Amino acid sequence: MLAPTLAAALVAPTLLLAAPDHHEEKADGAVVLFDGSDTDAWEKYAGGEIGSKWVVEDDALHFLGNTGEGGGGDIQTKQTFGDFDLRFEFKVAEGANSGVIYGVVPKKGEPSYKTGPEYQVLDDAGHGNGKNPKTSVASLYALYAPHVYKKCPATGNVPCVHTPKPTKPVGEWNTGRVVKTGSRIRHYLNGVKVVDVNLNSPEFKERVANSKFKDWDEFAQPLATGKKTRIVLQDHGNSVWFRNITVQEPTLTEDGPLLEG
Repeated sequence: MLAPTLAAALVAPTLLLAAPDHHEEKADGAVVLFDGSDTDAWEKYAGGEIGSKWVVEDDALHFLGNTGEGGGGDIQTKQTFGDFDLRFEFKVAEGANSGVIYGVVPKKGEPSYKTGPEYQVLDDAGHGNGKNPKTSVASLYALYAPHVYKKCPATGNVPCVHTPKPTKPVGEWNTGRVVKTGSRIRHYLNGVKVVDVNLNSPEFKERVANSKFKDWDEFAQPLATGKKTRIVLQDHGNSVWFRNITVQEPTLTEDGPLLEG
């Protein structure tokens, strides 16, 4: 159950199923999932204690990667979410690969990405996945390449596919954002929308059918059908940092224009 004080403060109670008593809520209604102080909002994927390779240092949540001692593994939010506006900052080590996986319904023995799409976190210049736009940073992993959502001066088309996405280099902080409203998913990178997808569209279903996810019947379905799900930070074996992780009710609408937000 929601703690009474938090339940009263939430404007739209459909966002959260559970929240620990001590979780901070910001003035704008955002729930703080990580503020640099502790990992109390997180647990090991499918339940249990977080592996010791996840450490809090310098106000960031650092996954040590293969160089660290102790256990790793994906970690998930203790809370579950319906529609959401997830915001976070990330930076990667040279050659690193990781991800933020959302819409997850955890099952022991099955990976988090079996149900949840992924916001790719990557060193585009130093990792092989960066050569394929569909697996580059801020992509909807393996399905949609990031493109800048603005009008192209020459054609007026949206998105403008030849405009470089605003990625910051290794060692610098990037801002990521995922907005889920109904069956619509938006990705942002450093304040710029780069992915806008309807999970119930024929186009999305066709892309899944032509991808490695084709035999995964539950992939993206919890999101598309409005189930409450979890957010996961991925252990991909490489050093990666996250900070300032918050989630709130979205102000964007499911049927808003392409250029909103």
